[in-house]
Amino acid sequence: MKKTTLNAIVYPNKNSKEWIVFIHGAGGSTATWKYQVEAFKPYYNLLLIDLRDHGMSKNMEPEIGNYNFDIITEDIKAVVDQYQIDKAHFITLSFGSVIMQDLSIKYPALVASAIFAGGIFKANAWIKAFVQLARFFNLILPYKWMYSIFSYLLMPYKEHQNSRRIYRKQAEKLSPEEYMKWVGLYKEFFKLLDRFYNQKINFPAMVVMGKADYIFLKSAQRFSEKHSRVLFKRIFEAGHICNIDQPEIFNNLALNFTLENKYFQAVDLPTSQAQKSNAG
Repeated sequence: MKKTTLNAIVYPNKNSKEWIVFIHGAGGSTATWKYQVEAFKPYYNLLLIDLRDHGMSKNMEPEIGNYNFDIITEDIKAVVDQYQIDKAHFITLSFGSVIMQDLSIKYPALVASAIFAGGIFKANAWIKAFVQLARFFNLILPYKWMYSIFSYLLMPYKEHQNSRRIYRKQAEKLSPEEYMKWVGLYKEFFKLLDRFYNQKINFPAMVVMGKADYIFLKSAQRFSEKHSRVLFKRIFEAGHICNIDQPEIFNNLALNFTLENKYFQAVDLPTSQAQKSNAG
């Protein structure tokens, strides 16, 4: 069945006037947030989005041959508009943090606050090597092998086993053609990172990184030190997907941060569009 908008799961809360929008990373889905939903439901209206080609956001119309960040960001904005959300907190993971950077540049008034879990910021030697390695492996390996290899590169330790399992299970749902469209975003990737890194951050932000996230940790810490409105938190015994490795610690950090940055928006949720489902 063809779709014109991204798949979304909504958890309405009639006692709250605020929204949290969750944006997963490349290869993920709404299942990425399976350990966050119950923690945040009592406090907020929740909007979980499957990115194009991910989860239930398959067979999007019109079909697009090559992706850019304009397309990906406008996909998300269309869903936010569908639910008449004028302002929201955003919680993002991994590549979702890069999409969030583009969204905040294009629609600054939409962002009440942002949490970057496993955030990707200014490219250092590790990140550049990681991206180039991914491009090289694309030429010689079946794409499903890629997910297995990179899940171990990103999450190499025993305590990351659950994160690797969830990541591979979701990532394998991408077709080879879909996967290559997302790989094509690397052309804009570094330019977007540089722009966001060097601009003033005008909204409250928190970067949450696993101590074992050896590829992205240092650049995330430097980004946080550069910007006065960005809070930095490191979670021990966690890797790149820190919201799954240590969900209780992550949830406490994220919930406290959003509660400290309330924005009080009136909510009028269209009942015909509201849906309630278990993520993952």
